[in-house]
Amino acid sequence: MKNNKTTIVVFVLLIIAAALYRVWDSRPFGFAPQIAMALFAGSVIRDKRFSFLVPLFSMLISDVLYQVLYAQGFTQIKGFYEGQWVNYILFTSITVIGFFIRKNNVSSIILGSLAGAVFFYLTSNFFDWMGGGLDINNQPYPKTFQGLVDCFVAGLPFFRGSVWATLLFNGVFFGCYYMYSRYVVKMQPQSA
Repeated sequence: MKNNKTTIVVFVLLIIAAALYRVWDSRPFGFAPQIAMALFAGSVIRDKRFSFLVPLFSMLISDVLYQVLYAQGFTQIKGFYEGQWVNYILFTSITVIGFFIRKNNVSSIILGSLAGAVFFYLTSNFFDWMGGGLDINNQPYPKTFQGLVDCFVAGLPFFRGSVWATLLFNGVFFGCYYMYSRYVVKMQPQSA
């Protein structure tokens, strides 16, 4: 991807839009663009060091927004909480999955989207169970196989939303990128 002002502006707007969407009131469980954003950044940003920053900045901005809304009494969701660092590590890991997505191949994009959503579901619920996450009755999941199963079952509504959101947002991200690459970049005059 060319490093020009337009590209930078597009990525800044993408980060802000995804952060704002994540704090949207009454969106379905798990329906957020951050997994898709991590995959997209890993796939299209040439300098892989920078590809990690896109989803991380989006998460940080939305967490700050959540914290402000929580402090003002507009939401019960805290922006910053114990164990939150795990999500940042997981999104960094998902960006690596994006390295293997061929940006002009629909099958690769769909497979990568599913892999990213499944990876996040399995690892985040496992770490939640290991870290003493709370069940629906605000009791920690028992450190038994059944406790782990219960934790995974409780995460299914989030997983379903995550899969649909990742597929939808990757459709938008990669579709817009394809249109931009095909029609905008090719139409720009080439400098000698």
